[in-house]
Amino acid sequence: MEKDALTNLLDEAIEAIDVLRRDGARIHSITNTVAQNFTANVLLACNTKPSMTANPDEVEDFTSRANALHINLGTLDANRIQAIEKSITVANQRSIPVLLDPVMAHVSPLRAEFAGEIMDRTSIIRGNIHEIKTLGIETEPRSCIVMTGESDRVLHKDISFTVNNGHPIMAKVIATGCALGALITALSSKTDCPACASAAGLIWFGVAGEIAASKTQSPGSFAPYFIDALYETSIDTLRQQARLA
Repeated sequence: MEKDALTNLLDEAIEAIDVLRRDGARIHSITNTVAQNFTANVLLACNTKPSMTANPDEVEDFTSRANALHINLGTLDANRIQAIEKSITVANQRSIPVLLDPVMAHVSPLRAEFAGEIMDRTSIIRGNIHEIKTLGIETEPRSCIVMTGESDRVLHKDISFTVNNGHPIMAKVIATGCALGALITALSSKTDCPACASAAGLIWFGVAGEIAASKTQSPGSFAPYFIDALYETSIDTLRQQARLA
């Protein structure tokens, strides 16, 4: 992207963060059971109220109250498949954003097939390069695609850019990727631009990770410093430390 376009994108991303911090949001997150506690703490630090039930008999009620829907396939089973299908139906009927995280789709044919069935009903798909390639959407994305790794890449229609914030220690803390998807979901309720919401989440997450890593190099103590950084870091700091290209 050209410099002016990147500047405009950064402005919209920072605005989405500012609005979420000011106004809050409510998201429904059907996520990895291993990730639920960390994800909930991340969302609360970012002024977002999460609900996380995966009970097929009640997900429609919770999704109907949400501003956006987060779907993570991390611990997939028959009940969760049913719950996800019901939640997406409600989200689509209400025209609220849906983010899909196709966790380990490159390992499990069941996950890959299910992700393929629902991905056209989503706004954003966040995964690593292996998961995205398995779905065959890395070159002609139908949703906004967020490919995370050492450098995070976002693709949406004619938009393509990278976010180079973050720290390697983040990969040693369970559920950071899952929580990132949930935060992008929350931000997607504050802007009509999925790419801007994705940039906002990547910047906020990455800068907070850098700040936390400056205080500790141990994964056990990293998590609380990281959540504090999400909560405390100013808009000006996020703008100044953002690395978009």
